[in-house]
Amino acid sequence: MDFLKTAPMRFLLLVTGLWLTIFVLTRAVLLLTHLDEAGSGVVSVFGLGLLYDLGFLAYAALPLGLYLLLCPPALWRRRGHRWFLQGLLSVSLFAMLFTAVAEWLFWDEFGVRFNFIAVDYLVYSDEVLNNLLESYPIGTLLGVLALLAVIFSVASHKALTAALDAPLPTARGRLASVFALLVATGLSHQVLNQGSPRAQGGNAYQNELASNGPYQFFAAFRNNDLDYQQFYSTLPPAEVANQVRAELSEPNAHFIGQDPQDIRRMIDNPGITRHPNIVLVTIESLSAKYMGSNGDERNLTPNLDALRKQSLYFNNFYATGTRTDRGLEAITLAIPPTPGRSIVKRIGRESGFASLGQQLSAVGYDSVFVYGGRGYFDNMNAFFSGNGYRVVDQSSVPEDEIHFKNAWGMADEDLYKQTLKLADADYAKQQPFLLQLMTTSNHRPYTYPDGRIDIPSGNGRDGAVKYTDYAIGQFLAQARVKPWFDNTIFVFVADHTAGSAGKEDLPISNYQIPLFIYAPKLIEPRETAQLASQIDLAPTLLGLLNLDYQSTFFGRNLLQPNDLPPRVVVGNYQHLGLFDGQNLAILSPRQGLRRHDQALTESIESPATTSDPLIARAITYYQTASYGFKQQLLGWKAPKEGTTQVSER
Repeated sequence: MDFLKTAPMRFLLLVTGLWLTIFVLTRAVLLLTHLDEAGSGVVSVFGLGLLYDLGFLAYAALPLGLYLLLCPPALWRRRGHRWFLQGLLSVSLFAMLFTAVAEWLFWDEFGVRFNFIAVDYLVYSDEVLNNLLESYPIGTLLGVLALLAVIFSVASHKALTAALDAPLPTARGRLASVFALLVATGLSHQVLNQGSPRAQGGNAYQNELASNGPYQFFAAFRNNDLDYQQFYSTLPPAEVANQVRAELSEPNAHFIGQDPQDIRRMIDNPGITRHPNIVLVTIESLSAKYMGSNGDERNLTPNLDALRKQSLYFNNFYATGTRTDRGLEAITLAIPPTPGRSIVKRIGRESGFASLGQQLSAVGYDSVFVYGGRGYFDNMNAFFSGNGYRVVDQSSVPEDEIHFKNAWGMADEDLYKQTLKLADADYAKQQPFLLQLMTTSNHRPYTYPDGRIDIPSGNGRDGAVKYTDYAIGQFLAQARVKPWFDNTIFVFVADHTAGSAGKEDLPISNYQIPLFIYAPKLIEPRETAQLASQIDLAPTLLGLLNLDYQSTFFGRNLLQPNDLPPRVVVGNYQHLGLFDGQNLAILSPRQGLRRHDQALTESIESPATTSDPLIARAITYYQTASYGFKQQLLGWKAPKEGTTQVSER
């Protein structure tokens, strides 16, 4: 253990020792504010807390330790380097003190250590910064923290000088020290994670107090969960079970799950099963408000406006969320936007669901996710490949077949050309296909090939919308001459709108998107004002096929007559909503409940309780979805042997 007495290791132990002191003091202060709630488990709180503190320090110390141990002796002995290390100590103290204060403020609001909400604050940094500036004397606070950091740094000057004056390690000592750091980091990775050992039931305050804030913050990047049961209002399981069955009891459905909260049910669609191809295009950021047929006078969507008259068009249709991964989750899995990170991005838990692609693959379809960008973004490759699809993305396409690309991916026209190739190949094999596309052109930097439209590339969203419309027009014109066109259903839907911010947490009008279902030989064109959302698309498509299947979908077949109450589910990671066409219920962390009456117009906000029927409906959807995900009730179960496989058209 002589290597611990060398200058680099003594300096490293000094820094991490001061950090550990701040962690322990932070935990003690938080405990004092909730002694009654925490109960008598003080010893376990600090014992388990020490484990988490040391786990974080093992990660945090690794880069600093490697620098110190690999620093050349000549540089180590220079006066400027000593000043650098003294400054580094002061800066690290300031950072830890700042973190401690941030933890206090976060705990005061939410009653927990850092979690996904803290991570989410980075996404909404402008709002968070403005809130902090209005709520706290930030300038004074930062000044006080800087002064404290300097005071603590000066107070530790003697120990710092002794550390810097200690002998430098030999080559063998450096190697031993590096090995020790790597072992400590490896042990931390093996022993600790977001769910173990702190979250094994028992007193929630004790579990939270035993956490380490910085560790939890970084762990939340990988495990972005916001536990519904802990943070949101709930109803008794029996009440939820009765309500969810009332919400999903379509005339052709019967429940088969053993758990009362299991929504698994058999869907018996009437009629002879048919096997048309499906091309499902999810369009980046296409708000319904951009369409000329909805009143926009800039002539940005002439092709879509014409397509509207030729399609089954839904003019009262909504996205479930504000990001691409939420739209893909809703369209593919037909599940409400559970709090925290979407299922698409829940690494390690994103696969095995009864998706639209899985349902069609089981009866012989070639289910393909076709993405204009690289599918590692937002974990899309892992999600789709784990849920019944094969993936074709930008990296699958030869460079000479990509005529234009930007940071997000190939231009929409190149994506559509790849789609035509895939459709031709499947047709040649006499295999029906589901080609589920995700476009990229209607996204900043809003660039696209020159000469396509009358708005120069890179001049903003208007040009990107018009190019998006142009590419769709070209795609359909090329598809109409294909031999598979007459037996193909084309679906065009947005992943989310171009902007969802508003005065309310969930401004419902800003979630409205278009939905076109176009198949001139198969579906009569008409327009419907039926209230619906992305979670209703998958069951509607399977209904168009007259397919009988085992469903875990929360959505409904929009073409099947029923007496079910209308609803749309929307969310933004923290706030969860249910809109009934007139009023909006909102569920928020810390069991927050409120409603917005006349949500599309005056949007009159008022507090609410679980006895409110609209609130109860909202709780039912989100509590059931979170429960189903946690209990693995939404998993794929292959059809029994003997299910007809499609081999011809």
